Amino acid sequence: MTDIPQIDTFAAPSKWVKHAGAKRTGRFSWICMPLLIVTVLLVGLGLVVVYSAVSNNDNYSFTKQVLGVVIGLILMLLLWRFDYRLLAGLTTVFLVINIVLILSPHLPIIGVEAKGAQSWIKLGVQLQPGEFAKVTVVLLAASVVARYGGSLSDPREYLKSLAILAIPFLCIMTQPDLGTGLVYLFISGIALIVGGAKPSYILLTIAAMVVAFLALLALDELLKYETESGGYEYRLLKNYQRDRLLVFINPDADTSGSGYNLKQAQIAIGSGGLFGKGLGNGTQASLNFLPEAPTDFIFCVLAEELGFAGVIVLLGLYAALVVICVKIAKGSPDLFGMIIVMCVVGMLLFQILENIGMDCGLMPITGIPLPFMSYGSSFMLVNFVLLGLVGSVWSHSASGGKKVEYATTR
Repeated sequence: MTDIPQIDTFAAPSKWVKHAGAKRTGRFSWICMPLLIVTVLLVGLGLVVVYSAVSNNDNYSFTKQVLGVVIGLILMLLLWRFDYRLLAGLTTVFLVINIVLILSPHLPIIGVEAKGAQSWIKLGVQLQPGEFAKVTVVLLAASVVARYGGSLSDPREYLKSLAILAIPFLCIMTQPDLGTGLVYLFISGIALIVGGAKPSYILLTIAAMVVAFLALLALDELLKYETESGGYEYRLLKNYQRDRLLVFINPDADTSGSGYNLKQAQIAIGSGGLFGKGLGNGTQASLNFLPEAPTDFIFCVLAEELGFAGVIVLLGLYAALVVICVKIAKGSPDLFGMIIVMCVVGMLLFQILENIGMDCGLMPITGIPLPFMSYGSSFMLVNFVLLGLVGSVWSHSASGGKKVEYATTR
């Protein structure tokens, strides 16, 4: 094996080794054109829909959204030139960054509470650190799991990895932000699956989480107390979080209260028809029937104004993005890169399915935005940075995303 250059970046029991192959040549050979084209089309569609949603709302700045897109595109392209393998093995660094980012809204002066959650900081502009932590959660998960070389079969090592990956979730629940916490858990789950964890371990983990959640609900019911107004307050879950779960179970239980958002979302989607009412002609958002239209319910704006045809275009672009990323993952020169890309794919799919699903009443309502569509510069930057990491894996593969051979040493 002396002729095969080794990539020793994981400090792991097994080292991934790449055959020396023909490198891509050309001035812009590092650019993955299919990924760039699909991303630009998605962002373009998102800007059009966001503009329609915010044009008559002074609480939102379309200029700020465009600025986030421009900065995000620049960051994405810069990351495509960066060698992602330099980040391998930095588990402790990513863990510390995650903790600092997620807990920073609790700091005095800079911490900002909004909508019942301590999720924001104000440093000249208002930012949501939990969104930026999605990037370091992906890198943390990849660096933790990749060290096992694709075989995470030792139960002690699995539990150790699980404990490390649970830390960001526990931190985000201090805000609390259950939606973002679920994204962290899904990222970690994808990393464990791709990293070779036994299916039995994964199933036992899921079962334990379900039991823990049910126990939490039961305990919260016991600890509730009556308020002066005659209602009840819960100590563990916020009242609005419980209401969202109840609405998911029975959408018609309170259509003027906790079920109002869902009903208005369904009205917007259903009224769009085949080709929609036209950009700017939607009534649910413009007449303020639909709360948080530019952010959580941006899909409803698209469905009402562009109809079923616009929905098909959006889903087609998402499908193309996922297929391109999966092909890049298959051609990754190492396990670390493969896990990074698959974690990004998993995160995107989870957010797409949750956001669209909650609008249709198929999933509980959460604050999870729609990738490249929802208003928010922080969220937009995170999407671009994550695709920057995907592009970095592509540009540092041996043959433009084609599968390369590996050898393993002990």
